[in-house]
Amino acid sequence: MDFAPVYLLQRFLYRVVDFFHHWYVDGSRAIAHRFIGALEAADRSLALKITIRYFFQPLYKDYTVIGRILGIIFRTGRILIGAVVYLIVIAIFALCYVAWVALPVIILAYAARGLR
Repeated sequence: MDFAPVYLLQRFLYRVVDFFHHWYVDGSRAIAHRFIGALEAADRSLALKITIRYFFQPLYKDYTVIGRILGIIFRTGRILIGAVVYLIVIAIFALCYVAWVALPVIILAYAARGLR
Protein backbone atom coordinates (compact mmCIF):
# COMPACT_ATOMS: atom_id res chain seq x y z
CA MET A 1 0.00 0.00 0.00
CA ASP A 2 2.87 2.41 0.63
CA PHE A 3 4.38 1.83 -2.81
CA ALA A 4 2.67 4.78 -4.52
CA PRO A 5 3.77 7.50 -2.05
CA VAL A 6 7.33 6.18 -2.05
CA TYR A 7 7.35 6.08 -5.84
CA LEU A 8 5.97 9.61 -6.09
CA LEU A 9 8.57 10.87 -3.63
CA GLN A 10 11.37 9.16 -5.56
CA ARG A 11 10.14 10.63 -8.87
CA PHE A 12 9.83 14.08 -7.28
CA LEU A 13 13.37 13.94 -5.95
CA TYR A 14 14.64 12.58 -9.25
CA ARG A 15 12.99 15.44 -11.14
CA VAL A 16 14.41 18.03 -8.74
CA VAL A 17 17.93 16.63 -9.12
CA ASP A 18 17.42 16.30 -12.89
CA PHE A 19 16.32 19.93 -13.10
CA PHE A 20 19.42 21.18 -11.31
CA HIS A 21 21.64 18.92 -13.43
CA HIS A 22 20.02 20.24 -16.58
CA TRP A 23 20.16 23.84 -15.37
CA TYR A 24 23.74 23.90 -14.15
CA VAL A 25 25.61 21.24 -16.15
CA ASP A 26 23.84 21.36 -19.50
CA GLY A 27 23.25 25.11 -19.25
CA SER A 28 26.89 25.75 -18.43
CA ARG A 29 27.94 23.70 -21.44
CA ALA A 30 25.59 25.65 -23.70
CA ILE A 31 26.82 29.00 -22.39
CA ALA A 32 30.45 27.90 -22.75
CA HIS A 33 29.78 26.76 -26.31
CA ARG A 34 28.24 30.12 -27.21
CA PHE A 35 31.07 31.94 -25.44
CA ILE A 36 33.70 30.12 -27.49
CA GLY A 37 31.66 30.72 -30.63
CA ALA A 38 31.46 34.46 -29.89
CA LEU A 39 35.22 34.64 -29.31
CA GLU A 40 35.85 32.74 -32.55
CA ALA A 41 33.58 35.12 -34.44
CA ALA A 42 35.38 38.10 -32.94
CA ASP A 43 38.73 36.54 -33.83
CA ARG A 44 37.66 36.03 -37.44
CA SER A 45 37.15 39.76 -37.84
CA LEU A 46 39.83 41.10 -35.48
CA ALA A 47 42.59 38.47 -35.96
CA LEU A 48 44.32 39.45 -32.73
CA LYS A 49 46.72 36.48 -32.69
CA ILE A 50 47.86 37.09 -36.28
CA THR A 51 48.23 40.82 -35.61
CA ILE A 52 50.47 40.11 -32.63
CA ARG A 53 52.49 37.57 -34.63
CA TYR A 54 53.23 40.07 -37.40
CA PHE A 55 53.52 43.11 -35.14
CA PHE A 56 56.94 44.22 -36.37
CA GLN A 57 56.29 43.39 -40.03
CA PRO A 58 55.49 46.35 -42.27
CA LEU A 59 52.00 46.74 -43.67
CA TYR A 60 51.52 45.57 -47.24
CA LYS A 61 55.24 44.65 -47.46
CA ASP A 62 56.25 48.33 -47.52
CA TYR A 63 59.80 48.01 -46.15
CA THR A 64 60.45 51.76 -46.00
CA VAL A 65 60.90 53.48 -42.66
CA ILE A 66 57.46 55.06 -42.88
CA GLY A 67 55.90 51.70 -43.77
CA ARG A 68 57.48 50.07 -40.72
CA ILE A 69 56.44 52.90 -38.38
CA LEU A 70 52.87 52.97 -39.69
CA GLY A 71 52.68 49.18 -39.42
CA ILE A 72 53.51 49.33 -35.73
CA ILE A 73 51.11 52.21 -35.13
CA PHE A 74 48.18 50.61 -36.95
CA ARG A 75 48.77 47.21 -35.43
CA THR A 76 49.00 48.72 -31.95
CA GLY A 77 45.61 50.33 -32.49
CA ARG A 78 44.18 47.11 -33.84
CA ILE A 79 45.50 45.16 -30.83
CA LEU A 80 44.04 47.69 -28.40
CA ILE A 81 40.65 47.67 -30.13
CA GLY A 82 40.68 43.86 -30.27
CA ALA A 83 41.57 43.61 -26.59
CA VAL A 84 38.74 45.96 -25.66
CA VAL A 85 36.26 43.97 -27.77
CA TYR A 86 37.43 40.71 -26.20
CA LEU A 87 37.10 42.17 -22.71
CA ILE A 88 33.58 43.38 -23.47
CA VAL A 89 32.57 39.95 -24.81
CA ILE A 90 34.10 38.24 -21.77
CA ALA A 91 32.38 40.65 -19.36
CA ILE A 92 28.98 40.18 -21.02
CA PHE A 93 29.24 36.41 -20.91
CA ALA A 94 30.52 36.46 -17.33
CA LEU A 95 27.55 38.57 -16.22
CA CYS A 96 25.12 36.33 -18.09
CA TYR A 97 26.67 33.23 -16.54
CA VAL A 98 26.53 34.66 -13.02
CA ALA A 99 22.88 35.58 -13.58
CA TRP A 100 22.22 32.07 -14.94
CA VAL A 101 23.78 30.43 -11.90
CA ALA A 102 22.11 32.75 -9.39
CA LEU A 103 18.58 32.66 -10.84
CA PRO A 104 17.36 29.41 -9.18
CA VAL A 105 18.86 30.48 -5.85
CA ILE A 106 17.13 33.87 -6.06
CA ILE A 107 13.80 32.26 -6.96
CA LEU A 108 14.10 29.79 -4.08
CA ALA A 109 14.98 32.62 -1.68
CA TYR A 110 11.93 34.64 -2.74
CA ALA A 111 9.75 31.55 -2.44
CA ALA A 112 11.09 30.80 1.03
CA ARG A 113 10.52 34.40 2.10
CA GLY A 114 6.97 34.28 0.74
CA LEU A 115 6.16 31.16 2.76
CA ARG A 116 6.87 32.88 6.06
